[in-house]
Parts: sequence; C-alpha cells; structure tokens
Amino acid sequence: MSSEFGNTLRVGVFGESHGRAIGVTMQNLPAGEEIDLRALEAFLDRRRPGKNALSTARNEPDRPVFLSGLLEGKTTGSPLCVIIENQDARSRDYAELLDKPRPGHADYTAYLKWAGQADMRGGGHFSGRLTAPLCIAGGIAKQILARKNIFVGAHLAAVAGVADEAFPLHPTQALFDGIAQKDFPVINDEKGCAMQAAILSASKDGDSVGGVIECAAIGFPAGIGNPMFDGMENRLSAALFGIPAVKGVEFGAGFAAAGLRGSENNDPYRIGEDGAITTVTNHAGGILGGITTGQPIVLRVGVKPTPSIAKPQKTVSLSRREDTELIVHGRHDPCVAHRAVPVVEAVTALVLLDFLLEE
Repeated sequence: MSSEFGNTLRVGVFGESHGRAIGVTMQNLPAGEEIDLRALEAFLDRRRPGKNALSTARNEPDRPVFLSGLLEGKTTGSPLCVIIENQDARSRDYAELLDKPRPGHADYTAYLKWAGQADMRGGGHFSGRLTAPLCIAGGIAKQILARKNIFVGAHLAAVAGVADEAFPLHPTQALFDGIAQKDFPVINDEKGCAMQAAILSASKDGDSVGGVIECAAIGFPAGIGNPMFDGMENRLSAALFGIPAVKGVEFGAGFAAAGLRGSENNDPYRIGEDGAITTVTNHAGGILGGITTGQPIVLRVGVKPTPSIAKPQKTVSLSRREDTELIVHGRHDPCVAHRAVPVVEAVTALVLLDFLLEE
C-alpha cells in the first residue's frame, strides 16, 4: 500500500487529521529492544503543534498509546501498533473546502481519485498531522540506531532567504543534541531569529513560507546499499517524499554539483589517523553508486510553503463548475519546515535501520 514503506522493517501510517486517531504499525522490529518512552515523548514534542505563534494553534498533546508489540518497555517481536488520539480538531473550519479545493493542496487530486469520498477534514490522510505517528516509529528507530553508535540529526538550513550555517564535514552527536534541545532548530541562533521574524511577517500578511532542512547521519557503516534502483539514495528519497509538503531531495553537494568541475566535486581519498580510508571532502554526501562510503550521510529536503493561507485565492466550485474565490479559515502553520526537522530525522532513521536489518 502507498502508506507503507520499507523492505524488512515495514512501517505503515494510518488515520486522518480529524478522525478519532492516527497511528503507525511497525513489522519485523527485532524483539527485546528497549524503548525509552520518556525520550520518545520528548522527540514527539519537537514537532508538536500549538507551542507558539510560529505554528498552528491546534493544541494536541500527542501522547502515544501502545496497542501491541510492547511489553514491560521492550519490543516483543510481534507487530508494534501505536496510536495518537486526536483531541483538538475543528472540522467546521473545513466545510467550505469540500466544494472549493485549496490551491497547492491535495484537496483536488483526492477528489479526482476517490470521487469526493475521502475524509479531507483538516487535510485528511494528506495532512502534516500524519507526521506525528511517523515520529513515533522514527523515534524508536533512532533509539535502536544510537545503541549501535549511529546518530541522526537535522537542522533548519534555510527559510525565506535566510540561511543557517551548514553542518561541518564531520558533525557530532553533541551538535545534534544541542540543536534538538533548542526551541528553534538551527545551528546559528542569530540566523534562527531572522528566520522566525520572516515566518511571523508572512503570518501577519496572511501568507506562508517554505524552507530547507539539512539532515546528517554519522557512524553508519560503509558498504551498505545497492546499485541502480534499490540504492541508499533511492529508498531515502522515496520515503522522504512521503512527508507532506516535501518537494525536493538532494544528497551531498546535490544540484550544486552540476555547476562544478570533476576536480572540484570529486572527494579525494586518504588514510585517516586511525588507519581507515576516508575522504578530504564529502560532496557525495556519504553515498556512491547507491552504497555508503562510511562518511556522514548528508541530505537536504525542500519544503514548500503551507497551502492554507488567509489571503484570497482563486479556485473553482466543484459542484457549480465555475470560477470562485477562497479564503481559508481555521488554524494553520505559517511555515511547516521547522516542525518537519524531527520528521526528516525520523524517516531517515527508519530507512537506515531497514537497511541494517536487511544486512
């Protein structure tokens, strides 16, 4: 099904934004893996809505309820099923959207595919609300990877023309942890303040902005992956594009590599101080031929502006088949990129764990 991914570790997301609950299933998770529920809830809190003016005012506690696969804090080997109950939905704000699809949103394509039968309240199954269960699964994956000395971290790299510092050649766990503990996930707090000002300015204008997220994984072994169509980049990209609002993914130097010469883009090899083979640079983003090099895996994700804005927009009436105007009501994020930072970490961790379970 389209709402599932993974080869060995099968992850499935279910529910709708304004349904009774949203949730996730994880199949083939190894038995005996301890889950720190307090750490998991802290991870979920990083994307939780309703915390400040930078995000939607919808206030959801987002506390996970484990239905199966967990006993006395450890995985049992059977499918793990976890739900989050929706507690602060206001479906009346979306009544007009049943007839007037939002520009830039999946309202119209869902109408075409399911003949108007999909539950699109709050965006339905297409909503960013579905990233909460993704963070449950990814938060668990991050804990398992950490026990293998593999760490995944991310930061908000750019918003509205304001760029954060890039990750260094060799990011550290301490850097990841420091970003995760901040209210706004950037490396340079001065740049973060400028980003927040840009988000609030767009919100004041009834508009929204997008952003870029940079993610890195350190400690991941070399030689993992496959060539051609089942490579590390392939499967990471496929999963990352499942995050609502993601419109672009690049690895290492990414599109900038197209403007370089080979002598500039190639990563020269050398013998490190520990005798291991390493590279002087990492334009490849830790992946060559779909297989990991042993260098940090580095990727960036482009997130579009939130389609639900307060400015008048041109749309159509599906019932009357005529042009009309739409003003979206309700509670919406002026920017989703900063809340998507832990989501990108979660999805990246899940794909990496899936590869390790295959090996």
